[in-house]
This record gives sequence, structure tokens and C-alpha cells, in this order.
Amino acid sequence: MSFYQLVYGKTCHLPIELEHKAHCAITRWNTDLDIVGIKRKRQHSELDEWREKAYHNAQIYKERTNRWHDKRIKKKSFDLGDKVSLFNCRVKLFGHKKLQSKWEGPYTLINAASHGAVTLQNNEGTLFKINGHRLKIFLEPNKNSEEIDIIDFIFFMIFRPDILILFFLAKV
Repeated sequence: MSFYQLVYGKTCHLPIELEHKAHCAITRWNTDLDIVGIKRKRQHSELDEWREKAYHNAQIYKERTNRWHDKRIKKKSFDLGDKVSLFNCRVKLFGHKKLQSKWEGPYTLINAASHGAVTLQNNEGTLFKINGHRLKIFLEPNKNSEEIDIIDFIFFMIFRPDILILFFLAKV
């Protein structure tokens, strides 16, 4: 049953030439099933090869980008008793001011685990654990009592009548 017959409820009558050509094409197409099957198998195997190549290239790309990023990671090493600053990752979420520092501290480093967990102690003495990637060394301000020389710059101008005259002449 054809689609035309399903939709309209009657058979479709084509002109004789078209009907004959369509019948010849269908019979020729249907008789070469072995050749079509072989061609289809070849297409499937080519498609599988393309997929394998694409997968392999994606793996190579991923490995190269991982190596590139891993080369640029800076190793942080902390010793026990170091003063560290802690990155506050919630600054953007809760609307702190623009110019407010995202680093809090100083905290004292109590313990560092091999997998990256770090135990810190604040000024009140409370202990807490955090991820070591959120830390950096705290740089204390320099409190030396050394004398510092202060240099004052003195600006002066020499006014001579001939220069002032030339200046006004050039400006006009």
C-alpha cells in the first residue's frame, strides 16, 4: 500500500512512461542487494575508523592541554608556624565592597596534610581546616625603627627680562 493510497484512500495512476521508469528503477535497485550490502558495510567500517581517529585526537588534545596547565602551576610550600592569608571566595556572592581585600588574615599554620588540607588557627585560638589552594604567605608590614632620610625637592624659576619677552612673543 502506498502513502498516496493511505492518505487519499485511492490508488495513484501515473502516466505510463513515468510508471514504467519508476518500476524499472525499483527493480534495478532491489536486485543489487548484495552490492548495496557490501557498500553499506564499507561505509560503516569507514565511519568507525573516523570515530576512532576523532577519539584518539581528542585524547591527544586533552593530554597536551593538561601538560600545558600543569607546567604553569606554582607549587606552594608552607612550614608549620607560618603566617598565612586566606582567600575569601564568598566576596562576590554577598556583595562586599569593590575595593575591599579578598584576603583575610593573618592565620597561623598548625598542620599541613599531604593531600592539601591545612589546619589554621586564628587570633582567638579557634582551629579550622581548609583547602591549601586558598592560602598565600602573609607579608607583615616592615616595623623597623631605622632612621629614614627625607628628601625635599625645591623647584625654582629664574626670571630674566629677555626670556620673559621671548616667551610672550612666542605665545602670541
